[in-house]
Amino acid sequence: MNIRAFFLVVLTLSFLATGCKKDDSTDTQTLNLNLSGLEDLGTDYAYEGWLIVDGSPVSAGIFNVDANGNLSETAFDLDADDVANATAYVLTIEPSPDNDPSPSSVHILAGDFSGSGADLTVNHGAALGTDFTAATGSYILATPTDGMNNNETSGVWWLDPAQGPGPGLNLPILPDGWVYEGWAVIDGTPVTTGRFTSINGADDAATFSGSAGGPPFPGEDFLNNAPAGLTFPTDLSGATVVISVEPQPDNSPAPFTLKPLVAPVPSPAADHTSYNMSNNATATNPTGTVTR
Repeated sequence: MNIRAFFLVVLTLSFLATGCKKDDSTDTQTLNLNLSGLEDLGTDYAYEGWLIVDGSPVSAGIFNVDANGNLSETAFDLDADDVANATAYVLTIEPSPDNDPSPSSVHILAGDFSGSGADLTVNHGAALGTDFTAATGSYILATPTDGMNNNETSGVWWLDPAQGPGPGLNLPILPDGWVYEGWAVIDGTPVTTGRFTSINGADDAATFSGSAGGPPFPGEDFLNNAPAGLTFPTDLSGATVVISVEPQPDNSPAPFTLKPLVAPVPSPAADHTSYNMSNNATATNPTGTVTR
């Protein structure tokens, strides 16, 4: 073969290769997140997005959030077909590292795609299924676990004495992966009163209570085993009481970002008096959008 013929063959093969090469730019499509209200999960957990494609979850990227609520990554290059065919987006909390390719049960945000985007909320059925804006609550100060008339402003209980007593909370039932937790913020330090899923039963802890039994409602007496920097018994006048919604498991000693009910304790405060809590859900619910 002469030199001219050789180069003609090379050019022809090069043209054919170029003409048959798949355009990689059509293989991926960028998914963009714009989220607010998420909190830093620490080093043991991370957020993971999921596209729902033909009814099944497809991972849409993992990211973290810093102390200021900034996402470590907001743009994810994903399979173009998956992005185009996705009907919904779900955000979960996952262990880090995570060896399970499936989503955890801790779904925090979700939304259905409409055209190029989806609005993400906690009340979507694939997330928590409620926005907590109908939640109500009241509490009393009392210390039933060390008898009557002892340190009565050193305990908080979510019960209504006028109901015999009855529950002091009206909260929606949570999906798998979530629990409620009570808190008293004492001199700036959040102290748990225990976790619970039922407003008509005791919570899971009595870490600071006395030796007598407490009522069958969420609450705690702050009498023993005070955390560093605090002294028990105490006076909760001027403190803040909180009901939060917590992921499970949870590695944080502070309330999670979802705090649907909050109330300052009057100063001075009366014991065995019912005080109403304010609904704080709109201020603490994370929200966002995803665009494709």
